[in-house]
Amino acid sequence: MNPKPDLTKPIDMHVHIVGNGTGGTGCWLRVGGWHRPLAALMLRHIGLPAGAMKGDLDRLYIERLLALVRGSSLGAAVILAQDDVHDEQGRVMADVGSFYVPNDYVLALARKHSEFLPAVSIHPARGDALEELERCVAAGAVMMKCLPNCQNIDCNDRRFTKFWERMAELKLPLLAHTGGEHTLPVVRPEFANPRALTLPLACGVTVIAAHSGTKSGLFDPEYFHVFADLTRRFPNFYGDTSAFNVPIRGRHVAACLQEPLTSRMVHGSDFPVPVNGHFAWLRGHVSWRDFRRCQSNPNILERDYQLKRAMGFPPESFTRIGRLLRQS
Repeated sequence: MNPKPDLTKPIDMHVHIVGNGTGGTGCWLRVGGWHRPLAALMLRHIGLPAGAMKGDLDRLYIERLLALVRGSSLGAAVILAQDDVHDEQGRVMADVGSFYVPNDYVLALARKHSEFLPAVSIHPARGDALEELERCVAAGAVMMKCLPNCQNIDCNDRRFTKFWERMAELKLPLLAHTGGEHTLPVVRPEFANPRALTLPLACGVTVIAAHSGTKSGLFDPEYFHVFADLTRRFPNFYGDTSAFNVPIRGRHVAACLQEPLTSRMVHGSDFPVPVNGHFAWLRGHVSWRDFRRCQSNPNILERDYQLKRAMGFPPESFTRIGRLLRQS
């Protein structure tokens, strides 16, 4: 049995798994239009050839991710599954999603590699949603991940109350995408508003707003203030710093470094999203010296971690997730 990761060390709680099924993983990847060059850019940024998308992606991706985690200051990375897009009746919407990562795959990866902690993905409209929740928790899930705007999940739908209540009883936190999204197809843009997470919060689920409601594109609605307001209403509401080192999402770093938000922030990179310190330096969040030091690090997980340390995020923001994850 693999040793358990040290949860007192920094944890990256927002790491995507991607695959094309070449390794018999059950993953699939369907990238078209302008998303294709973006996906190729991400692969090159993490050190993989663009051709890996049609090659042995399953193996290459995991080998590269393991090398990056092991070569970093991190004690562990929470790896994310990705469920299908479903309609309101719980039926899979064919040809809508752009990638799929089975729960069993991330659970198996975590059993094999102690550096990985598994976050499953379950659309609550599925007919077997509660059964899948119980199964995944029994298998070691530490968190659940969803993208309401991309997966067509109305988290405030009262039909899902039992699902959220059971998640709260199981102490399984929810990482839910908030804010704009431009790397995946969006089905319901209004579900990017953090207010769409009110019902699970009211049911007692520990909810982490991925990206803290920040904008992804220049013309996206701004939801950061909604995120901040909800943290005052719900003590079980947190935000992550994922993708704060891309051009737009890092605009609110200064506010995140002040209470009451500082004690609600957790560390995530959004791997394989690119990590560049130029924007933090241009906004005055890091010094020129720190920018040069961090940007020269070829390990993008370590680069992201060091940049956020240089921004002023306190040590506890990198370990806080350890006490929020479900413990087996």
